[in-house]
Amino acid sequence: MFSKDRWKEILEVLSSNMLRTVATAFGVGWGIFILIVLLAAGKGLENGIRQDFNGVATNTMFMWTQTTTMAFQGLPEGRNFNFKLTDVELLKREVPQLRIVSPRNSLRPSEGDNVIRGTESGRYRVFGDYPEIIQQNPIYVANGRFFNYKDIREKRKVVVIGDGIRDDLYEDDEEFLGTYIKISGINFMVVGTYKEKSSDGGGQNSEREIFMPFTTFSQAYNRSDNVGWMAITAQDGSSVSELNDKIVQTVKQSRKVHPEDDRAIGYFDLYEQFNRVESLFGALRFIAYFVGILVLISGIIGVSNIMLIVIKERTKEIGIRRALGEDPWSIKLQILMESVFLTIISGMVGIVFGALAIYAINLVLEAVGPVDMFLNPSVSLGVVLGALFILIVSGLLAGFIPAQSAIKVRPIEALRTE
Repeated sequence: MFSKDRWKEILEVLSSNMLRTVATAFGVGWGIFILIVLLAAGKGLENGIRQDFNGVATNTMFMWTQTTTMAFQGLPEGRNFNFKLTDVELLKREVPQLRIVSPRNSLRPSEGDNVIRGTESGRYRVFGDYPEIIQQNPIYVANGRFFNYKDIREKRKVVVIGDGIRDDLYEDDEEFLGTYIKISGINFMVVGTYKEKSSDGGGQNSEREIFMPFTTFSQAYNRSDNVGWMAITAQDGSSVSELNDKIVQTVKQSRKVHPEDDRAIGYFDLYEQFNRVESLFGALRFIAYFVGILVLISGIIGVSNIMLIVIKERTKEIGIRRALGEDPWSIKLQILMESVFLTIISGMVGIVFGALAIYAINLVLEAVGPVDMFLNPSVSLGVVLGALFILIVSGLLAGFIPAQSAIKVRPIEALRTE
């Protein structure tokens, strides 16, 4: 198999008609190139979408109250109601598969600026939360600290602001920790700033929000024990999607809502949406492999056709070798090696050009900056090794029929061929 004469013969056969060889090799190289680029593009899209989920507790649902549409237990339809803090404890007790149940309230500015600091002001959304919310949101503390349960118990007037708000209200080198801002007429002390868990630095819009202790918010803005909505995260190993019905029915019973009133409580299942995105990734990979392999198959068919032509041209030579006693397997091996060699060389060229194309795309992305939903297109080493395996198998398949044709030729008939 590793005979010097055999490899010399392979090179002579393939180089005897270089134009034909190059044209044939192009089909295989193009197929691998398309496969590599499509997989890299799919990975880039996957990276971009995953970036949006970076730091988010994906096994989470968000639940809020709406208007009842059915009368129940003497209460009329069309009733507005609120969750209560007791519902949070009820869910923790009745649904032990839950890891975090975060009650939330928010203050959305209606008209004009709602936050003032000295001569600067702005309109920002304000949230009343518990400390666990930082585990569910894609944020981290950049400076200072986040509020804690001591702040919750003592109802301290402290806030954590986004870096975008700090840029709006403070000078670049101005100290901000320990300073005060006025939110809807009430003073609060800034104890920290947060940033998004995003590597592209593009979170300035959502970094313009303010977080404060839930109890402080309730007291300052007269919300009593009302809860605007809840962020609910299931334990690892449990699916919040499978717990949706139990969660909703539990709070329906607590708030005296008809069990069949499906419009009284709204919720958004982030875990279900994330699973849909995961399915999309799988579909994209399937399409990339399907299209790439189809293009590769067309190239392999070309290799097989060319090998049949080569066999036809070498019929007399094969007859002489058979007449001199060469083993049929040796001739078959020769044809298979020629096919595999041509296929692998063609495919390697396609892989190299595919890698260069991916490198060029990444250079362009670095130059123009982050692109929404597309980040760092690439292929893994496993994909490259898989492509090489496909090439070897394809080369064997491309050479199998010509090899079988070659050994079926009788020596006496081959010698008569002109």
